[in-house]
Amino acid sequence: MSMDGAMDAQVFKDERKRAYLNPEGADRPLKSPLPKSTLVKARGYRKQRLVDQVAAHDCVAILLYDPINIRYALDISNMQLWATHNPFHYALVFADGYAVEFAYRGAEHLAAGLETIDEVRPGNAWFYMYTADRLQERVEAWADEIVSILRERGGKSLRLAIDKLDPPGAEALTRRGVTIVEGQALTEIARSVKSAEELDLMRWTVRVCEAGMARMYEHSLPGRTEQEIWAELHYENIRSGGEWLETRLLTVGERTNPWFQECSDHVARDGDMLAFDTDMIGPYGYCADLSRSWTIGHRRMSNAQRELYAVALEQIEHNLGLLRAGLSFDEFNEKSWRIPEKYLACRYSVALHGVGMADEYPTILLHPDWRAAYRGVFPENMTLCVESLIGLEGQGECVKLETQVVITRDGAQRLDSFPWESV
Repeated sequence: MSMDGAMDAQVFKDERKRAYLNPEGADRPLKSPLPKSTLVKARGYRKQRLVDQVAAHDCVAILLYDPINIRYALDISNMQLWATHNPFHYALVFADGYAVEFAYRGAEHLAAGLETIDEVRPGNAWFYMYTADRLQERVEAWADEIVSILRERGGKSLRLAIDKLDPPGAEALTRRGVTIVEGQALTEIARSVKSAEELDLMRWTVRVCEAGMARMYEHSLPGRTEQEIWAELHYENIRSGGEWLETRLLTVGERTNPWFQECSDHVARDGDMLAFDTDMIGPYGYCADLSRSWTIGHRRMSNAQRELYAVALEQIEHNLGLLRAGLSFDEFNEKSWRIPEKYLACRYSVALHGVGMADEYPTILLHPDWRAAYRGVFPENMTLCVESLIGLEGQGECVKLETQVVITRDGAQRLDSFPWESV
């Protein structure tokens, strides 16, 4: 019994949710049942997808700085979050498949045993914290090395795709005759279609995420802070081999409206609506991006809460039913669920988006915003998140729902199964 006493006995009124905890005991982490061969096959598929894009764009190689892209191509990670704002780790992947990893000095051993990497060199980090007034000197040495490797392996071609690079580096390469190709298109298109093994890895991340959601459900009690409830997802993810959460999107009661407030020490009250968006980077580096809403103390929803929830679920189910391989983005928009006027102001930013090792291409806008949309077609084995946010501007609460799916010829198959609420 906790300080909540009698409430504890009511936590799992919904036995469907209890099933998502670790069956071996809530005090134990989940352990992946997937054999190593699954990961090895996924690595090979991912690297080849990127190599094919490099060749298709007539580039000698792609220079990767985004840690998610490096993980996708080579399955090597080192201080991933730190690398997002301190560009110390980079890689060259050539059109013939040869891959050079430039490692943090002293971390070269992390590449041991990775069949995706052919050569490891110490990286030459030149961001200001490391170099200060010697930045340009370090940039010139870095550029000399990159061009030397390109000439060694690519001959006369100096056409190089780059995903992310600060201006001093781009300028130094250009002065040396390198033609820079915008590389985000290559990485996003490569990542957008999953192999069977990738889907298995993603399903496991979803499984871990749902165990974390069950822990949050268990702790969604009056007197708990938003941060205490949110910590249960972190706990399950980290102890089960996951990595981080991209956001802090969990709020309760009036703090659900407007959306995008970050979780805080706000104390939950009995009957408040709780809403969250996991944005979880889990085991194997894959993302589980799921949203649910339920009441604190698991009380029966009020009439206003039930209405919001029913409308949000209607949007999810309608748009989910449209998806299939070969459907164009335009056709989806034409047939997509129309948001009632009174909910337009609080609508979410997108109808759906791609997902893999993080949120990714495509981003499909909602119908009121379609004038700013781009065109395309949903291919088979693309993975997507279908979104809904329903609330009234300036009053009451919001309900946030989201499900993760894979596109097949016969429609969308959900990868998550954590139960919706009964309304």
